[in-house]
Amino acid sequence: MSKSTVAVVRTRAATVLDDIHRAMRLAGYRSVLPRDRDTALKINISWHFFYPASSTTPWQLDGVIRALKRDGYDPERIHACHNRTVVIDARLGERENKHLDVVANHRLRNVHLYEPGQEWIDVREAVGDLADKFICLNKVYPRGFMIPRRFVGENIIHLPTVKTHVFTTTTGAMKNAFGGLLNERRHWTHPVIHETLVDLLMIQKKIHSGVFAVMDGTFAGDGPGPRCMLPHVKNVLLASADQVAIDAIAAKMMGFDPLAIKFIRLAHEKGLGCGDPREIEIAGDGDAADENWHFAGPFRKMTFASRMQHKIYWGPLRRPLEWSLRTFLAPWAYAASVLYHDAFWYPTHLRIVREILRSEWGRLFSNWERLRIPPGILDAKGWDDVGGAPAVLRKQSLRLFARSLGILGSSLREAPEFAARRRRLQGR
Repeated sequence: MSKSTVAVVRTRAATVLDDIHRAMRLAGYRSVLPRDRDTALKINISWHFFYPASSTTPWQLDGVIRALKRDGYDPERIHACHNRTVVIDARLGERENKHLDVVANHRLRNVHLYEPGQEWIDVREAVGDLADKFICLNKVYPRGFMIPRRFVGENIIHLPTVKTHVFTTTTGAMKNAFGGLLNERRHWTHPVIHETLVDLLMIQKKIHSGVFAVMDGTFAGDGPGPRCMLPHVKNVLLASADQVAIDAIAAKMMGFDPLAIKFIRLAHEKGLGCGDPREIEIAGDGDAADENWHFAGPFRKMTFASRMQHKIYWGPLRRPLEWSLRTFLAPWAYAASVLYHDAFWYPTHLRIVREILRSEWGRLFSNWERLRIPPGILDAKGWDDVGGAPAVLRKQSLRLFARSLGILGSSLREAPEFAARRRRLQGR
C-alpha cells in the first residue's frame, strides 16, 4: 500500500482561509479532483441549531470554495450539497450555521438531495457487481436501496468536524457520506453502523471521480456526540484524499487508538485506505498531529437519549423495540429525539454556547455577516479583527421550545413511513 498523506495545519482566524488552501495543497487535492467534473461540497449538519464542533463551520466552507476558485476550478461546476434526516431540518440548519450565507455570497448552486428534481437510482445501476461485495447493506436492504444520480461521476469534498460519536466513537470523513448516500431509512443500519460506513466508502470510490475531505478542528467536540458534546478550541485543520487516514489521524489526536475503532480497522483491512498512523505521512505541522487531547470519549457520560439508543440497537431493548423502527411505528423515535434534544437539552445547555462565543472562533461566527469578505478577493488570508462577543445571549428557552415543536411537526410530516402510506393511498 502506498503511503497516504494527511495534512495537519495549525490555524487562527487571521490566516484560516490561507491555511485551508495550504492544507488542501499539502494533501494533493488537485491530483484527485479533476477540474472538468462537477464538485459537490458535502456539508455536515449534525444539528440544525448552532452548536460548536457539531456542524461544518462557515469559514471551513468559505475557505474550501476560495481555494478551489484560486486554483482554477469553475464556480459553475461547484455546488453545496445537503442531505436530510427526519430529526434534522437542513433548511433551518444551513441558516443557523451560516452555510447559506457563504453559498449565496459565492453565488453557488445549493442542492438539497431530497427535494423535487433530484433523481435517485438503484445502487446496482451505479456500482454493478461491486454490490455483491457489501459487508452488510444487502442484508439491511434485501430489496436494494437508492443513491443520488448526481453523485455518479462527480467529485466530492467532505466537510466534517473533529468530534466524537455515540455510535462510532469518532465521526469524520467516512461518516459524512452516511446521510448523502443512504435514503431516509438509514437508521436501519445503526446496529451495523461500522460495516455500513465501509460499504459506503466502497460505493464512493466507485462512483465519484474524486473524493477528498477537509476537516475543521478549530472547535473539537468530546462526549456524547455528534450533538451533546463539550466543545474545545483546538485551532487545527486536517485534509486528505484518504478518508480512512484522515479519520485515523483525527481519532489519534483526540486520544483514541484508530485501529481499535471498528470502521477504521475494517476499512484498513480491506485496503480502502490507511488506518494505521505509523503508515500515514503527515504534511504540514507535524507537532500538531502528535498532540494527544485525552478526550474522554462518547461513552463515559452519555445522555439519557444516547443510553436509550444503545439499549435499543445493541442492548436489552433491541428485541422488544428495534423491530418497530422498521414499521409505521418508527416515528415514535423521531418524536422522542426532537423532544429530548431540541425541546430539552439545547435550551438547558445554552451556557456552553454562551461561553464559546467569547472565543476567537465564536466571535467570528457571531459577527460573520458583518465580516463577510467579498467573493472576488481570493487572496484573503482571514480575519485580523473578529469583532466583540455578543453583549448578552439570552436563554430564550420559550422561543426554542416553540421552535422545537415546529421541528417535531416537520419530522412527523416528512417521516418516510408516513410518506409511503400517503403514496399507497394516492395510488388507490
